[in-house]
Amino acid sequence: MSDAVKTAVVTGSARGIGAAVAKRLAKDGFGVAVVDLDEAACADTVDAIKSAGGQAVAIGANVADEESVQTAVDRIASEFGAPTVLINNAGITRDNLLFKMTVQDWDSVLGVHLRGSFLMTRAVQKHMIDAKWGRIVNLSSTSALGNRGQANYSAAKAGMQGFTKTLAIELGKFGVTANAIAPGFIETEMTAATAERVGVPFEDFKAAAASQIPVNRVGNPDDIAHLASFFVSEGAGFISGQVVYAAGGPKD
Repeated sequence: MSDAVKTAVVTGSARGIGAAVAKRLAKDGFGVAVVDLDEAACADTVDAIKSAGGQAVAIGANVADEESVQTAVDRIASEFGAPTVLINNAGITRDNLLFKMTVQDWDSVLGVHLRGSFLMTRAVQKHMIDAKWGRIVNLSSTSALGNRGQANYSAAKAGMQGFTKTLAIELGKFGVTANAIAPGFIETEMTAATAERVGVPFEDFKAAAASQIPVNRVGNPDDIAHLASFFVSEGAGFISGQVVYAAGGPKD
């Protein structure tokens, strides 16, 4: 890859919001490391980026595992270029009411979202500091404000916001910004699975959600990708430590 091209890392980018962000950053001129648990699953995103004239590489990594993360980041730096943009998007859900939620449900969700973001950021920040420039975007959620059946997910997403603000304080003097995006209802495989779990047709599920959203529609992954694109741009260099609720209207 050309030395003039900055490298962006997008976790959980085999599909959904992560894939949309990866494609948008490639369109913006970044070389993109498409990171997901299953490297083979990244092929569609990588192929789409390359077909559009962009540069991308598939990287398999378990973001909740320290050794896996360091190996992935070292590989990205040596084979593709030192990463100076990080999108912490990888996430899972294990929804249940508190009295039914298992310790494994709790640990799995907190592990991927919070431990994963910590490990990825710790591994990548050295490259940002060396470059005296960096952009970190963490994916939170409107569920950070609380949501029935999501004690684990809500806690993880609220934690992402405190993590983001702390990163902004610690890394700002090195030319590194950190911001968070908190999406509302986004049409993805994950929300489709939620509809299936509660026994509601997905179109009805979306319609019910849209009726509560000021812009009268649910979001799509590209809505989030546009915002991520702004946060990693040169023009966003004075914006750090912010949480933007991308929910089609007021966050409450």
